Amino acid sequence: MSRITIALLAVLACLSFDVHADAITGKAGLGLSYQPHDPSGSRYETRPVPYLDLDWGDVSLGTDDGLTWNAFKADGFSAGPFFGYLPGRTANGTLRGLRDVPDMGEVGAFVQYAPADFWRVFASVGQALGGGSGQGGVLGRVGGEVGYPLGGGVIGSSNLTAHFVDARQNRTFFGVSADESLASGIRPANASGGLQNVALTQSFELPLASHWSLLTSVSWIHLTGSAADSSLVKELGHSDQGAVQAAIAYAFN
Repeated sequence: MSRITIALLAVLACLSFDVHADAITGKAGLGLSYQPHDPSGSRYETRPVPYLDLDWGDVSLGTDDGLTWNAFKADGFSAGPFFGYLPGRTANGTLRGLRDVPDMGEVGAFVQYAPADFWRVFASVGQALGGGSGQGGVLGRVGGEVGYPLGGGVIGSSNLTAHFVDARQNRTFFGVSADESLASGIRPANASGGLQNVALTQSFELPLASHWSLLTSVSWIHLTGSAADSSLVKELGHSDQGAVQAAIAYAFN
């Protein structure tokens, strides 16, 4: 199932909480992303991607945060469950001989402190669901984001997020078993858990017309620990990676 299909299904799930269209606030759109094919950075590709930043009361749907429910809210703090999407990996081209990794869901809980609309700090922990045998695992995030006006209606924002995983999740994308090594020619690797990467994203929102805007972002991802030390990264990928996205979005509020 594609990322866009999953996003649309999530939108429909959210709408079940509130069927009144005028209750929706936020932005939704579609764009393109030039990004690594897989977390090792073995090659880059262009993909169509949705842009989602929608709210229905205490329920939110975002491209980065997934489907969240603010079950608890007080004095800028919020917490609750979330459902997210984890893109998989097709083991073709230079990755031939490795196992495919299917797209997976992620279920977990988050906590956030956002006393103002323009900044927040957050943390989450989740469990990957739907992977193959030995795939999946536990994922965690800790980060912060700040937004600021730049003049002429342009809004900028900066996001810094650290991603943590357990050994199973790290092996899903960075491990190379003995059988995979024979089939692919890549040296065996047995990734362990810990800090997997740190990502810095700079985004800009530029007004185009009434209710319409252009959203752009540039990301830098730095692999750390056993992910960066994996033979897959050293032989085929990159420990420092980038991604560029652009989307046209419609504002409902």
